[in-house]
Amino acid sequence: MGDPKFLRRTYDTPKHPWEATRMAEERKLLTKYGLKNKRELWKAQSILRRIRRQARELQARLRAAEEQAQKETVDLLGRLSRLGVLPVGTPTIDDVLALTTEDLLQRRLEWIVYHRGLAPTPKGARQIIVHGHISLGEHRVTRPGYLVGAREEAMISYCPTSPIASDDHPVRVALRERAAARDASRDAPPVPAEGGNA
Repeated sequence: MGDPKFLRRTYDTPKHPWEATRMAEERKLLTKYGLKNKRELWKAQSILRRIRRQARELQARLRAAEEQAQKETVDLLGRLSRLGVLPVGTPTIDDVLALTTEDLLQRRLEWIVYHRGLAPTPKGARQIIVHGHISLGEHRVTRPGYLVGAREEAMISYCPTSPIASDDHPVRVALRERAAARDASRDAPPVPAEGGNA
């Protein structure tokens, strides 16, 4: 055994490079999840494609009543449940086949950091992670594309040695002010339209 000589690409590119509808959908996902480039989106799509392909093969093998297929199905469902992608309860192969790219993108560390209010925007979450301000338990994580497991999600916090961990840091103050303004706008009564007949 030796070291691998060539690194292989871990994603597949689109079959046709210039499809307007696909490009518009990709742009929406890039903006929503704060991805750096389309390569990160294509990686998530390729991971999902492999998972779905495995689920379809297992479904066919289960119809043929293979014992090994039942074991592999339990392993696949367990792995995806630990990742937090499948619904809680008793997931099935149909749940795996119903997964979308967004389900996988929502398990990325940068999205969870933004969603939990530790960063003002998805791009801001990416910057905070890359600069080493976020830790998972005791370990500092600097990969925004890290897929966070269901158990690990509760361990996400600011790194104790980071300056952002202080409550007086300007980033934390701005986040609190933004959250307070958002809550105040939700609690405010709706303003009636001028000149309308009610």
